[in-house]
Amino acid sequence: MKKAYMMFLAILLLFTMGAAPDKGKPLTLIQTFKLPAEIKGRFDHFGIDLKGHRLFATPEDYHALLVLDYRTGKILQTVHGIEKPHAVVYRDDIDRIYVTDGEAGVVRIIDGKTYKILKSVPLQLDADAMSYDPATKLLYIVSGGKDVKMSYSTLSVVDSTAGEKLADIKVEGDTLEVMALEKASPKLYLNNRAKNEVPLIDREKRTILETWPVTLGKMNVSMAYDEANHRLFVGCRSGHIVVFDTQTGKELQALKIAEGIDDLHFDVRSKLLIAACAAGEVDIYQEVDPNHYQSLGQIPSRPGSRNGRLVPELHRYFLAVPEHEGANAEIRVFRLQ
Repeated sequence: MKKAYMMFLAILLLFTMGAAPDKGKPLTLIQTFKLPAEIKGRFDHFGIDLKGHRLFATPEDYHALLVLDYRTGKILQTVHGIEKPHAVVYRDDIDRIYVTDGEAGVVRIIDGKTYKILKSVPLQLDADAMSYDPATKLLYIVSGGKDVKMSYSTLSVVDSTAGEKLADIKVEGDTLEVMALEKASPKLYLNNRAKNEVPLIDREKRTILETWPVTLGKMNVSMAYDEANHRLFVGCRSGHIVVFDTQTGKELQALKIAEGIDDLHFDVRSKLLIAACAAGEVDIYQEVDPNHYQSLGQIPSRPGSRNGRLVPELHRYFLAVPEHEGANAEIRVFRLQ
C-alpha cells in the first residue's frame, strides 16, 4: 500500500510540473469586448486615455470613433463626423482627442468631455499615421501620395495646442506609414513603404538627414523602438520584422512572422515584441539581448486582425478583431506576464 501511495505522489508531481509552463505565457486573454453587429470592416490604430479609463477604437467603415471603458468594454460614446478614422492621439492635460480622417484629409480635434469636433486641421487626403511629441506638443502626420495623384507624400507638423499646421516635410514616394520618435534627440524614423526604406528626419530642422534601405523585408508599414539598446524594429507585410542598429543604420537580421502586419509594439519591461498580423495571428518575440531574439510562438486570432495597442502602464495589450463569417467584431484584452 505504501509503495502504491508513493507512486501516486510521483505521478501527481509529474502532472503538476507539466502544467507549470502555462503560467509563463507571454500574453493571456482575460477579457473579450463584443461590439455591435453593425460594426463591420477593418480597424486601424487605437488611442488610450489612462486617467479617464478610455480606449479609442477606429472602425474605418463605421465612419466614427468608438470610445470604450477599457475596464468593462462598455461603449461610452460614438463620435460621428469622421469619414475614415485612422490614428488617435489623446492629450490628458487639455482633454483633447486627435483623430486623422483619411477621407477628408484632416486631423479632427475633439473635446474630451462633450465629444464635439472643435476644429479640423487641413492636410492632404489620406491623412493616416500620427505620432505625438509630448515635449513639444507637436503632432507628426503622414498624408498625400497616390490618393491625390502625387508622386511624393508629406509629413505634416501640427501644433496640437493651437490646432494649426506649422510645416510640411516633402518625402519622395507615394505611401508613408507609421513612424517612431526618439526621446533623447530630435530624430524621427519614418516608414516609406513606396520606396521600401526608412528616412531619418531631424524634427528641429525638419529635413531628411539620411535614408536607410530595407532589404530584408518588403512593404514596411509598422515600427517599434528599443531606444536604450539602439534597436529599431521595422514590421514588413511580407512576413518579417527587420532589426536595425540606429547607431549605424545597418540591418542586423529579419525575424519571421505571419504576413500582413499593421501594428508592432515593444515592451521595455518584458522585452516583448508583439506583432498583429492580418493572416490571423499575433506573433511574439522576446529580446534576449540586442542581437538575439527568441520566438515565443503565436496567438491565433481572426483573419484581418492586424491592429493592436500595447499599454505598458496597465500591462495590457488590446487587439481589434474584425467581424468575420457572421461573428461580431470584438476587442480582445490580453495581460502581459
